[in-house]
Amino acid sequence: MGSIALFTVLLTATPGTALAAPTYIHAGRLIAVPGEAPLGPSTIIVDNGRIVEVRDGHQPPPAGATAIDLRDRTVLPGLIDSHVHLISDRGGEQGLLADIRDDAALHAYEAQLNGMKTVRAGFTTVRNLGDEKGVTLGLREAVKRGWVQGPRIVDAAQSISTTGGHMDGRGSLNDELVAHLPDPENLCDSVESCRKVVRRQIDRGADVIKFATTGGVNSGTGLATRMFEDEAKALVETAHAYGRKVAVHAHGSDGIKLALRAGADSIEHGTVMDEEIFKLFKQTGAYYVPTLSTVNGYIERLAKDPNAYTGAVKQQIEWRIGITGKSLQKAYPAGVKIAFGTDAGVSKHGRNADEFELMVKNGMPPVEAIKAATVNAADLLGLANEIGTIEPGKSADIIAVAGDPLTDVTVLKSVAFVMARGEVVKDER
Repeated sequence: MGSIALFTVLLTATPGTALAAPTYIHAGRLIAVPGEAPLGPSTIIVDNGRIVEVRDGHQPPPAGATAIDLRDRTVLPGLIDSHVHLISDRGGEQGLLADIRDDAALHAYEAQLNGMKTVRAGFTTVRNLGDEKGVTLGLREAVKRGWVQGPRIVDAAQSISTTGGHMDGRGSLNDELVAHLPDPENLCDSVESCRKVVRRQIDRGADVIKFATTGGVNSGTGLATRMFEDEAKALVETAHAYGRKVAVHAHGSDGIKLALRAGADSIEHGTVMDEEIFKLFKQTGAYYVPTLSTVNGYIERLAKDPNAYTGAVKQQIEWRIGITGKSLQKAYPAGVKIAFGTDAGVSKHGRNADEFELMVKNGMPPVEAIKAATVNAADLLGLANEIGTIEPGKSADIIAVAGDPLTDVTVLKSVAFVMARGEVVKDER
């Protein structure tokens, strides 16, 4: 697409139709389409939650319109985090106790609290990849209905695992307690049960399906593949048949290859990669979501309490801290498509922008890191027509920062202004 210096496309209105309650945003510098050249002074016209027009210069608002002065700021699209867990960010032994002691109703309030931290940090859309209590499904609907503020949520319902795998939460509990728990609805150990469990999550309202082909760090279940090829294919084929994309948790190279051969739409974490994997990424068009920020959560918890993690989990965390970023250093120059994701919940909610600094540190130019959190993430989530750029017809998800994120991504840690779906949720200019 060429220059967008002048947009005059209206949404559902015909030429000359009056706007209901327009807002004129005066931007000092505008990154309307990350990856393309930024624009100078611009005016963004918003109405009814949508971007109606983008004009050169600072156009005077008509009588009755709302004016927002961001002439001393860089304005860009609302950011997208493709991998979060809003339900909590209390990890390690503390997180386990919270899961046992706190009921779903309390977790729902915690998820809304974390959602507000996230949207106020400039992340107006998130993909929530796993919540065994189902509270984010309710939060997603509450945000849609305008009952509460928060980010737009693309939700996976409960993550799918094999018995004894990373998302089989019974592994951290004793047998006596497990005996009193209902049978999990997220486990599959055959083609038939894998198809059934996908249908169950979709029936609950899942927008996307998430499953694990390998063990995990936080569960202490390791890097090895925990799933057979026919099971992975059954999961992906069933999800795709229902029009759902598939995100796959995978650390070890064999599990990544298995997921890509099965048709996964994204690989989450992707800690150990090789040249064969890079070829599979390019052949399939799948995205890589690095989730580098997990190490921040681990380091901070261990600094406060050396016993925050124990046993095999602590050993794997130490390994993850040492290796994180090495795959991105190879994947980006190999041409793998990258989408921004933090695994917030392991790291702290509201500090999602820390990921930008880690992405740049591990070889991505700032513009590509920003593109990963806007254009690329919107494509991965299947929302490219709705979010990811500031263009007419799209949702009015708009943020502003001081300074130039194209030269210093750390300015994205201090977002001063946030508009989500046309509503101002933060203004600290």
